[in-house]
Amino acid sequence: MTHIRTRLLPVSAALISAFAGSAGAQQAAEQTLAPVVIREAPSVAEKNQLPATTESVTRAQINDTVNVLNTEDAFKYLPNVLIRKRHIGDTQSPMTTRTSGVGASARSLIYADGMLLTPLIANDNNFGGPKFGMVTPEEIERIDVMYGPFSAAYAGNSIGAVAEITTRMPKAFEATARVAQNWQSFSQYNTSDVYASQQVTALLGNKVGDLSFWLSANHLDSHSQPLTYVTVPRRPNGAGTAVSGAVADANRNGNLTFVIGETGIERHLQDNYKIKVAYDISPTLRATYTGGAFLNNTTSTVRSYLNSAGATFFGNGTVINQGGFSSANAALTANATVAANAFSSGVYKFREDHTMHSFSLKSDTKGPWDWEFAAMRYEYGKSERRTPTGAMPAAVIGGAGTIQEMKGTAWGSADLKATWRPQGMGGAHQVSFGAHYDRAILDQPLWNTADWVTGGTTTLNSDARGKTETRAVWVQDVWKFAPKWKATIGARFESWRAFDGRNFQAAPALNVSQPGLSSSPVSPKLSLAWEAAPDWIVTGSLGRAYRFPTVKELYQSVTTGATLSSPNPNLLPENALSHELAFEHLWRDGRFRVSVFGESIANALISQTALLSGASVSFVQNIDQVRSKGIEAVFQQDNVLVRGLELSGSVTYVDARVVRDLVYPTAVGKYVPQVPNWRATAVATYRPNDQLAATLAVRYQGRMFGSIENWDGYGNTYQGFEGFFVADARLRYKVDKNWTAAVGIDNLNNHKYFLFHPFPQRSLTAELKYTY
Repeated sequence: MTHIRTRLLPVSAALISAFAGSAGAQQAAEQTLAPVVIREAPSVAEKNQLPATTESVTRAQINDTVNVLNTEDAFKYLPNVLIRKRHIGDTQSPMTTRTSGVGASARSLIYADGMLLTPLIANDNNFGGPKFGMVTPEEIERIDVMYGPFSAAYAGNSIGAVAEITTRMPKAFEATARVAQNWQSFSQYNTSDVYASQQVTALLGNKVGDLSFWLSANHLDSHSQPLTYVTVPRRPNGAGTAVSGAVADANRNGNLTFVIGETGIERHLQDNYKIKVAYDISPTLRATYTGGAFLNNTTSTVRSYLNSAGATFFGNGTVINQGGFSSANAALTANATVAANAFSSGVYKFREDHTMHSFSLKSDTKGPWDWEFAAMRYEYGKSERRTPTGAMPAAVIGGAGTIQEMKGTAWGSADLKATWRPQGMGGAHQVSFGAHYDRAILDQPLWNTADWVTGGTTTLNSDARGKTETRAVWVQDVWKFAPKWKATIGARFESWRAFDGRNFQAAPALNVSQPGLSSSPVSPKLSLAWEAAPDWIVTGSLGRAYRFPTVKELYQSVTTGATLSSPNPNLLPENALSHELAFEHLWRDGRFRVSVFGESIANALISQTALLSGASVSFVQNIDQVRSKGIEAVFQQDNVLVRGLELSGSVTYVDARVVRDLVYPTAVGKYVPQVPNWRATAVATYRPNDQLAATLAVRYQGRMFGSIENWDGYGNTYQGFEGFFVADARLRYKVDKNWTAAVGIDNLNNHKYFLFHPFPQRSLTAELKYTY
């Protein structure tokens, strides 16, 4: 599942040449086994001489080993990477890294052909989810993940990792049609159902002279398991309306609860349309345009478990009682009633139409100079979420509600890069440098409406908006100062500002224009690589990176009873110092790497709990310092015991702790939220011939905490963060040169676990593909 760096390929080529020269026809035949020797194309890091530990997966590997319905599935077995995909078609799927959890989406950067898919308008697992829907899985040529902020070519958001999705271009006429069907069997609490999803994909491409193009379309119709549950306290008290159907449980900090229903049962109708055109202006100069549209129509429903007097009951505004346990407590002055909108808040209609455009002009002379210009823009043409505010069941058909709009939210960037090779390709110096500009815009008004189903907007309920902008210049030199030594020295200067911030809320009243912010740091980078032996390389890297606050972090507002507060519109940038020492060993048909890494972040931006107006609430604040240290091992071996059997996998241990927090000192010494101690994968793929590939894979992740004080000690419940061990299987068969069929099972062992939300249980995928 991993890719060997080209800096080591000359070693493997020499070994193969010697092997072939000393043997006869048998060795020549064995050389054709070369999935490990061929290794496909070099990674983005290799092509651009970037000093980062890189792991990759290619199109052939994805097709053989992964049950892919969404692009994010292709990341599944990469070392120490988790994409929080709650269900098929999820649009809120941030990427975790070695030292950052799913609530830190802005600590990684995900690109597709140089287009930024990570929305740097937020740093969370909602608005910050990468826009994977802009990439059709069938387009993917390879995925490269570069760990750590060790390259000056990337912004400080590379603290965790940079993922580059490269899509392919045709060399002749190609056409592909693919249909896939998925069934998930889900059983939890009083829910037991099968949720089906279907996908249809079509691609058409050609190369005519100097012009090549792709046209693609993808349609997905998916149904999710419940994403959320309605819970109330469970206390030994006989008060309240008699009900049945409630399920006894405990919440993540161990308090007894009743689970009384399911919400967030989503159906997605999604369409992705894409065009990619490349024109070779000359043999060394190419212009490329990419345009995409992502259309998403989501509806969400709910179901109550409760029954009262023989009828479905939603408990609106009442205290419930089942078997002598109630949501009331005689010792409390205020009883826990079922909120009037406890269920209706999980009913919504969500419509979004997004567009993306990019243009690049790139030279590839492999001479003294090469250069590239690239620009992109991602825009929310429409984003409308309609939700009722009344009580169920009447609310489902209409009535008062809210409409959240995000039309006008956008981000874009422009980059000019150049490479200077004073001694030519392979010379002592390879100098790259560039200039960068980006802007992110958040526009998020929430309107009241008289009819949430079809009505128009009436009065403004709340509004949050603002902009951020970054200008940067960078330089980096890859210096081969001795036969077996290479140093990469670089620095990045960034000038960042946040402006036009505004918060409004009707009740409690707030209407404030937030102060502008600015910061202009320099981030130095250093990496040193030593070829210790013909098949060993040792690399040490050190890098500083500044991750600037996103608009949403700066200008979010928090309501506490009758008080509304904008807790901190003056957040400081995260200041990270990262290091890694990597040892990598390569042999003819395998590799092994072990990395010791660490990270210290001052002014870490993490959601934590503090008192506002006497109430305990959570919001983003700067934490004085967090520190992570860990070790990672990655292996890959082909032809294990028998010809065609490939084994690969990884295991990572990390200890991520809060070192200093003056605002909330009880967090000191606690684990950083949503970062597990252990994460591991193992993949076995057997290819007895060119037609068949069979894969069995396992994924493991350890226990996590959701709060910075680590008070949530019970993970196996809704809103808990439980560890998991799941197995996946896939069988792919190439019927002939045109037809391919595959069947696979994810979560084969049907492990039931929560990462705040309930995650998918056993699911079966069947697919059929025709390629011309």
